[in-house]
Amino acid sequence: MKYLLDRIDEQILAALKLNARASHAELSGQVNLSRNAVRVRIERLEREGFIKGYTIVTGEGGNDSPITTALMFVYRQDRMRGGEVIHALRKIPEVVACDVMTGDFDLLVRVESVEADRIRQIWQQISALPGVRDTLTAFALSSVIRK
Repeated sequence: MKYLLDRIDEQILAALKLNARASHAELSGQVNLSRNAVRVRIERLEREGFIKGYTIVTGEGGNDSPITTALMFVYRQDRMRGGEVIHALRKIPEVVACDVMTGDFDLLVRVESVEADRIRQIWQQISALPGVRDTLTAFALSSVIRK
């Protein structure tokens, strides 16, 4: 039987989206439940797949260098058997997302680095991968929505 979210579950999820490090005590105050009841709900949300993990979104901290973002459209030689390209992309730390796409191109790869030249190096690395037919790269001018 599929678990259905209630209003309190939705409030907990919304609070965790804003701050995944919020303590059970903080959350309990926001949803008017005991810490133990919040813990039990979070465990159930994890078990049922509503919470699949916790992550860190890095900021610039004391560094004034802005993050450079590039979107790389990757065309593989064989769409159906091009898994080695995806395997290689997983090993590049600056690759923050990779989506398999429909249409003309195969993969949409999001690359982020504090150094624009590092993006060029990654582009060369990806272009040289066996199984990559072609690439198209676009740099983001600014990021207006980031979740």
